[in-house]
Amino acid sequence: MVKIIDYSKRTNSEGKEFFTLKLQGGLEMVKSKETGNYYATAKTASITTTFGEEQCKSLIGQELTGSIRKIESEPYEYTIKETGEVVMLSHRWEYRIEGNSLEEIVHQGKPELIESL
Repeated sequence: MVKIIDYSKRTNSEGKEFFTLKLQGGLEMVKSKETGNYYATAKTASITTTFGEEQCKSLIGQELTGSIRKIESEPYEYTIKETGEVVMLSHRWEYRIEGNSLEEIVHQGKPELIESL
């Protein structure tokens, strides 16, 4: 399960505004490579919506089936907001419905699953 924890207004390359929902997975315990100590964290991902701002606000706190998974990608630079440090990453976090990739849903012709996104 994932939870909707926030939303953001964004602008596409054509200058059109749209909203995204920020999703957060469950609590995970991760062992630090540097100290060997454990710390609590949760994976997050964003998904685009067709909703307006009021509808996005009303969805905060709602849970969805699925999980947030690590997906390999082309390397890119990422700036850590808190420190300003620029790091190279070669992955991204993506929301997935359990047991179904988006391609599977589309190719299986299951519009009821697409609507649940």
